[in-house]
Amino acid sequence: MRISDLSRKSGVPVATIKFYLREKLLPPGTLTGRNQAIYGDVHLRRLLLIRSFTNIAQLDLSSVGELLSAIADDGLPLPGLYEAADRAVFGVDPSATGSAEVNHAKIEVNEFLDKLGWRISADTPAAGRLAQVLVALRALGCECGIEFFEPCAQAAERFAAQELDLVPEDLDRTERAPAVVRSVMLGVATAALHRMAREHLVNERFANGAVTHGSEVPQPAPVG
Repeated sequence: MRISDLSRKSGVPVATIKFYLREKLLPPGTLTGRNQAIYGDVHLRRLLLIRSFTNIAQLDLSSVGELLSAIADDGLPLPGLYEAADRAVFGVDPSATGSAEVNHAKIEVNEFLDKLGWRISADTPAAGRLAQVLVALRALGCECGIEFFEPCAQAAERFAAQELDLVPEDLDRTERAPAVVRSVMLGVATAALHRMAREHLVNERFANGAVTHGSEVPQPAPVG
């Protein structure tokens, strides 16, 4: 297909596709002339992958490039592939990693992980982000101890097991991209579900007579 057809099928503007080609986020097409090339389904899938990472997961193009490189690296085992996905999402702010508060919170997080019995690498970015969350909550007067997260951790472990049940034991090249996509997209989905669950409970506990999904907006009673 021509680049105009690729744009139409993917919904990505031609100018953006050309930018992705220049940045090597998209492989070059097959040249058919001096300034013409044709593209195939591999380009369409790559465009949909890039747009999912940028539009839904809100990742920057640098992180997307790292993810695409990890997917293409057949020598990278599954744990490394997931680590690349986690670093793209949870890259820790370097300005806060050396503070005394964050270092203390990291000790709390590591003790928490040991209590859960989780096998986690010492430098996993998600643990660093959780430590930063604890520090920020305390600084803003929203105190909650690490034990507050235990029910969340237990639910997260069950959900992660469900996710990994979809990954074949003999992971081949065709399964690498779906594994990363699920990792990133399910993180977005769980955050969305948490927000909807909170909204539901806020409406039940605090907003008397609040409108629920699918119900009609109550109209004011007529005057007189």
